[in-house]
Amino acid sequence: MAFWNRRKPGPEKARRKGEEPAAPLMRTVEPEPEDVRPSAAPAAKDTPFVMPKRLLSYEVGNMQGVGSRQRQEDSFAFINAVDVSAMKKEGLCAIVADGMGGMRDGRIASETAIASLRWDLAAMSRKGDIPSQMKEAVLNAGAKVFEALEGDGGSTVVLCLFYDEQFYFVSVGDSYLFLLRDGALLRLNEEHNVQEREYLKTINGGSMNPAAARANEEAAALTSFLGMDEIEYIDVLKKPLKIHNGDVFLLCSDGVGGVISEEKIRECLTLGTPQEMCHAMEEAVLEKQEPYQDNYTALVVRCGY
Repeated sequence: MAFWNRRKPGPEKARRKGEEPAAPLMRTVEPEPEDVRPSAAPAAKDTPFVMPKRLLSYEVGNMQGVGSRQRQEDSFAFINAVDVSAMKKEGLCAIVADGMGGMRDGRIASETAIASLRWDLAAMSRKGDIPSQMKEAVLNAGAKVFEALEGDGGSTVVLCLFYDEQFYFVSVGDSYLFLLRDGALLRLNEEHNVQEREYLKTINGGSMNPAAARANEEAAALTSFLGMDEIEYIDVLKKPLKIHNGDVFLLCSDGVGGVISEEKIRECLTLGTPQEMCHAMEEAVLEKQEPYQDNYTALVVRCGY
């Protein structure tokens, strides 16, 4: 801004008589400092704070033993158990396959099944129909076992996928799949054997007594397994199960699930780490001292934040 500045002349500047009055002096004043200061940043709008989504983590454990058999014919696998980035992208896979000792080379049957499943799971699209793709992978594994042993060998399988906090599974045969949630132990899959088939027949006939099914001499014989020309029964969880914080999953062969009680299994799954849970189950199996103890295998996955 500008203004006029009038100053009173001193004696030396006094006007002589007859002189024109001195012209007024003018001075331009620079802008005040506050006029050139940068303007303050606008106040930030109030926005709600959003907590980042916590992702479930998975702890795993496993145990395996020969029992009273001469060699191990069970096989198992974890996929992405130690690779966090791959687990986030593809999920965690757990597989148990119990080779059938009463047929030709159960070890080859279970190993062939595991190898085939690993291959197909690596190519599986997580954006597609996951249950259908898992079922196809199991059927393909069955075909590979049939081809490898020319129809004279077989294996059970329990295949599980933990992906995007959802749980999927496919199973064939008589291996076990349990979930411990809020202190309750739940069996998630069915046994595909003569006993189960006969028991279902008695239910359909109006009886709830399983005694007749248990009395069948071939009660333990499998009615569905990998290596059959056509797999008759297959369990598929078509709608995924939402995983809860604290859930504990157990996959095991009948050398575990068919030897120790469900109450003992539940007790073991509440102990320490997944590896400690597996150790407790192995001790429980060995304490039974079964004279014809089958191969035994167990995988544990504990889910939590």
